Amino acid sequence: MRLDKFICESTELTRSEAKSAIRKGLISNQAGTLRSGSYKIVADDIIAFKGQVITTRGFRYIMLNKPPGFISSNVDEQMPSLLNLIDIEKKQNVFIAGRLDADTTGLILITDDGQWSHQVTSPRKKCEKRYRISLQDPISEDAITLFAEGIQLKSESQACLPAKLEVLSEKEVLLTISEGKYHQVKRMFAAVGNYVTKLHREQIGDVELDHNLALGESRFLTEQEINGFK
Repeated sequence: MRLDKFICESTELTRSEAKSAIRKGLISNQAGTLRSGSYKIVADDIIAFKGQVITTRGFRYIMLNKPPGFISSNVDEQMPSLLNLIDIEKKQNVFIAGRLDADTTGLILITDDGQWSHQVTSPRKKCEKRYRISLQDPISEDAITLFAEGIQLKSESQACLPAKLEVLSEKEVLLTISEGKYHQVKRMFAAVGNYVTKLHREQIGDVELDHNLALGESRFLTEQEINGFK
């Protein structure tokens, strides 16, 4: 890794501040002062800033119980970014792994590990996601079969992959899908003549939303939860 990138990822310094520190001779290793941001760090390097050793921060993995009214974006747009809800350094470096609509609540995974994020979001991985859904009208008797066969959405050339629909009551269901088409859940129910009034994601892969987290609260993932996507 380049020296300037290592400093940015391991401290609160911006890229320009890191380059300035290097030019001023504030960065060193065991052999002396380092004056090039392009210096390639090797395994036995001990990097210091103003004489204080810099240690690698490591990747961060977070679950958030998303409330309504926040968008799955790294920056505020017409609505506030859900990243306003978490208190971490260098928010600009994290990815939102598996987005939700502004009015949808529930499990969001956030990380700065790009490879791990890909495991969660890549269509090829077919990572299952479970939703708790409230409906405007009673669910039809043949809906379970239709969802299991694969719902055909308007403007889509291929039907959705088979999905598991579990009926909890006439207007509440659990739906498990393994893909992430645009507004897919809402469009699937529209295709069978119903309307989603409330949508809440409970699970992604083997990671279930921590029921101790209120809307807007977050926590770091456990090692077991992290390893579920590796």
